[in-house]
This record gives sequence, structure tokens and C-alpha cells, in this order.
Amino acid sequence: MVNQDPFTQKKKHILDSIASTNEGTLDSSPKGSIDKACIPIIDLINSFDNMVTTSSCSGRVSVFVEGRKETDNDKIKIGAKGNEGKWLFVTHEPENLNNWFKKFQLKDQEKLGLSDVAADTRYVLYKFEPLILHVKCKDLDTAKQLYAISMACGFRESGIGSNNNVAIRCSIRLDAPIAIYNGDSDAFYKLVSTEYLKLLCKISEDRFTENFHKLSILYDSISKATFAAQPEHKETKEERRERKMKEGLLKQQLLKSESSS
Repeated sequence: MVNQDPFTQKKKHILDSIASTNEGTLDSSPKGSIDKACIPIIDLINSFDNMVTTSSCSGRVSVFVEGRKETDNDKIKIGAKGNEGKWLFVTHEPENLNNWFKKFQLKDQEKLGLSDVAADTRYVLYKFEPLILHVKCKDLDTAKQLYAISMACGFRESGIGSNNNVAIRCSIRLDAPIAIYNGDSDAFYKLVSTEYLKLLCKISEDRFTENFHKLSILYDSISKATFAAQPEHKETKEERRERKMKEGLLKQQLLKSESSS
């Protein structure tokens, strides 16, 4: 029996835990599964011997209530979801944004102002978060190459962490407080108008489009790269069919995003 190096063992453990890279595979996100738009690039990265994906998100809009805050200022955590915080809305698809807020009773309060908020006020936060991929590399040279590709594709907030872990991310985030939560009455009071909520949705749709465009560019760039220690391999008809199907999925996602914005 051939002894495997630590990286290969780690990669095998990760791939075994994924079992199959599909939308039904569980992960730790609120959605609970790997995002469909991430499957092609996850499969691509994992096809290289010296890289393995450890976590991913294709991009999402989320709305959540901050957790209950302690009155002790040293214990207050801005934007934290723990301590009775909860998700109100999460989507990875731009077409689901239309009038999402109508599903919740966001009450108007005409005189709501700065005097009504305090350090322990619990806000309802609206967020757009772009694609993020975490990739564990076998060596520093591979990590540097993947980092350079990511930066060249517009993922300007990417970085190399400890143990040759590469975080691939960009800066097209959007964060806005949209309401205040009253725990005593279990009610939400709007800080912004309905028109402003619609504007946030429109901006998010545009960012989804940019996000999927960047993902498509990243996929193409990684697929054309030559990483070290890759054996020569002649693509079979079945492998070519699967590759074309995954590339088509990326293009379909981009076109769908563009048509909804």
C-alpha cells in the first residue's frame, strides 16, 4: 500500500466528505448545500492534484436580525448573528429578489430617528456578498500562482493565508441597515422607504451580474493555466462532454443574471 502525503490525505478526506459535488451536497451555509453556480469551478479546481476547495459561496443576498447585544459595551458585537440573531431572507439567485420584503411585516414609524437607537439596538441588515472560494494548495508556488490568477481576474481582495490556503474574493459588497427590531413586540420598524428597498434590489441584481461575469473569467483562466505536478492527460469524449456542460452552466447563469437586471 502506497503511503500518501499529508496533503493528498487531506484532499481525499475533503472529497470523500463532499461525496459528489452537486447541489444536494450539504455545507454549513444557511442554504445548506453547495451553490449550483460554484459546481463547475469546484470540479475544475479539484481536478488538479495540488489543490482542493475547502469552502465556497457563489454570491448571495441575505437579510438578518442582529443577535441580542449585552449592555456592557465591551461585549457588543456589531452585525453578529449569534445570541438570538436570525436569518430573514437568503438567496443566491437574482430573480428571487423581486419584492422579497413583502414577505415580512416591515412597519413604518414616522418619527424613528437617532434618539430611538442605542448601543444595544438590534438592526435588520441587508447584505450582498460576492463569490468567495477557499482553496488549500499543496505548496506555496501553487498558492502564489492561484493568487496571481485570481488578482488578474479582478478578485482584488484575495490573499494567501497559513498552510498555503488561498481565499479568492472581490470587493463588490453591499451593506445597509434597513430596519430596527423590537424584541419585546417581535416587530420590525423600517429605517428606509419601500423605494429605497427596491433600489437595493436593483443594485444587487447588477452586482450579481458582475459577480457571475467574474466567476466565468476566473473559470476560463484557471482552466487554461498549467499548475506544477500535473500529469499529461488526454481528454476523453465523456470528460469533454462534462466540461462543455459545466462551461454552459456558467454561461447560462451569467445570461440569466443579465436578463433579470
